[in-house]
This record gives sequence, structure tokens and C-alpha cells, in this order.
Amino acid sequence: MIATTVPATGSRTRTATRSLLACVVTATPLWAAVALSQAALREGFDITRHPLSALSNGSLGWLQIADFVIVGALLAVGAAGLRRALAGGTGGTWAPRLVRVAGVGMIAAGVFVMDPADGFPAGTPYGPPATLTWHSYAHFAAGSVTFLSLIAACFVLGRHFGRAGDRRYALLSRVGGTALLLGNGWAMAGGRAGTLTLAVGVMTAMLSVSLVANRFRSTL
Repeated sequence: MIATTVPATGSRTRTATRSLLACVVTATPLWAAVALSQAALREGFDITRHPLSALSNGSLGWLQIADFVIVGALLAVGAAGLRRALAGGTGGTWAPRLVRVAGVGMIAAGVFVMDPADGFPAGTPYGPPATLTWHSYAHFAAGSVTFLSLIAACFVLGRHFGRAGDRRYALLSRVGGTALLLGNGWAMAGGRAGTLTLAVGVMTAMLSVSLVANRFRSTL
């Protein structure tokens, strides 16, 4: 009885962990597909002037709101898979926690929609709104939590792989964190096409986390 039960339990655990990691793997392509297709097709949207968060406004805004909430949920749930995969290793505590916080931050960013601004949606006056609503402030706060958590998660993962001697994934993780750190900094400073650099940074950081999750998943 014992000889047959232990392997079966181990097999179920591996299957559950792979499913959790698949949530993180799926998060980035889903986010990119929904956000970038809207950025290319929605009237009046210019990714060099408008943040992807602005897509939550207008008649099709529900698409981007759903993108935030679903992808955030995938990260928050999938962080449990990273915790299992990293158990006992460097970053095994903080990397999953940070990914989970980033996921919760994305959900909040979807719930609290930023104000229409700078000509989007079509018909909105150009320039920033005269005043910001409370939900716009909440959106920016949620976004800051998400960005900082993703940056930190990438560097924690970079440290994990650096100590493990895996230079490729150490570099991948650090590039993801650096891209978002620089992209967010450039956007916050009002740099030219800052919303584009921020979008690139976010997707690079998310992609690095998804690829890390896929690496762990492939070895189970």
C-alpha cells in the first residue's frame, strides 16, 4: 500500500505544480496579445503617448480591464507554483511573494481605472485632465506596487540563478528587472515616448518571469 501511495502522491503534486506554473507561463502572452492588439486597432490610441492602462477607458475598455484582472489572477495563483519550485533555494521565499503582490497589484489596476486623457478615447480633450479622480490615484498606486514588485522579483530570481550557476537565466531575470526599472524611470521623468518604454519594460519583466516559470515546469 505504501509503495504505491507515495509515488501517486508525488505524481499528483508534480501535476499540480506544473498547472500552477502554467498560469505564470500563460500570463505574459495573454497580456501582450490583448493589450497590443488593442493598441494597434483602437481609434485614437498612440502607444508613444498613451499608457496601455488608458485602454481601460471607452466602450471597449472592458477588454483591458479583463486583461488586468485575469493576468493578475494568473500571476497571483501561479506564484504558488514558483514557491514550490524554489523551495529551499535562494529567493524561495521572496520571489513567489513578490510575483503574488504584482498579480494583486494588476487586479487592483484593472478595478481602478485611470481617467481619460490626451485625446483617448476619441473625443477626449488633449493634455492631462484638469483634476484626477480618486480611482485614477488608486490606479497609479496599484501600478507602482506592480512595477516595484516585478522589478524586485526579477532581481531576486537573478540572484537565485546566479548562485545556482545558471548564467543564462540569471542574465534573463536581471535584464527583465533592469528593463522595467529604466522604462518606468524614463516614463516617470516625462521622457520622450515614455509610455512606449514603460510598455516594453513591463512586458520584458513579465516575459522573464514567465520564461523562468516555464523552465521550472519543463524540469518537473
